[in-house]
Amino acid sequence: MKRILPLLPLAALILAFLYLGLDQYLTLEAFHDSHEAIDAWLERHPVLGITGYMAAFSLLTLFLPIAALMTLMAGALFGFWQGVLIASFTAALASTLAFWLSRFVLHDLVQRHFGERIAVVNAGVAQDGAFYLFSLRLVPIIPFFVINLVMGLTPMATRTYYWVTQAGMLAGILIYVNAGTQIAEVDDLADVLSPKLLGSLILLGVFPLLAKWGLRAVRGRLVPPG
Repeated sequence: MKRILPLLPLAALILAFLYLGLDQYLTLEAFHDSHEAIDAWLERHPVLGITGYMAAFSLLTLFLPIAALMTLMAGALFGFWQGVLIASFTAALASTLAFWLSRFVLHDLVQRHFGERIAVVNAGVAQDGAFYLFSLRLVPIIPFFVINLVMGLTPMATRTYYWVTQAGMLAGILIYVNAGTQIAEVDDLADVLSPKLLGSLILLGVFPLLAKWGLRAVRGRLVPPG
């Protein structure tokens, strides 16, 4: 119970957010309708806008599966390069917060619900370390909230988790932020990732592990036994 107490104020904020119906604005349709008004407000309050975006991304994605939408919005709100910078650091921060939440607060709950996956992930981390997490981050078909929660129960250090997460998510962030700069042409999040593009990202995700296995095989041939 003591572990849950720090979450109560945050949970109250999220419940109030949902009760007031503010989640209706977290859709592409709502963003299309209010895009011009938001742009005008950001021109007057750029620092407050960036801070608010980072806070909303970090807190809301702890409970709602809207990371892709928030990353898309970064491109629409801040442009490509600034959007990539802001979304990259914010996504890594949000993932680390969820990682901590799993490790220090929701440990028992995550263990009960993801026991089998945790065993698989632990084996992957034990064998390939940071390469394993890097590969998971490059493949967008695996829900990131699942990765965050399960990785929180591994022995991986927070510092390693943060920088590998940021590096691994960069390819996907570039794609979504770029799509966000053309927000008027995006009607569905599924439009952002074509089958061809998804296949390319899967290959990128597998490549680090293949490279490591290849290096291990070469090293085994070059170094005599014993």
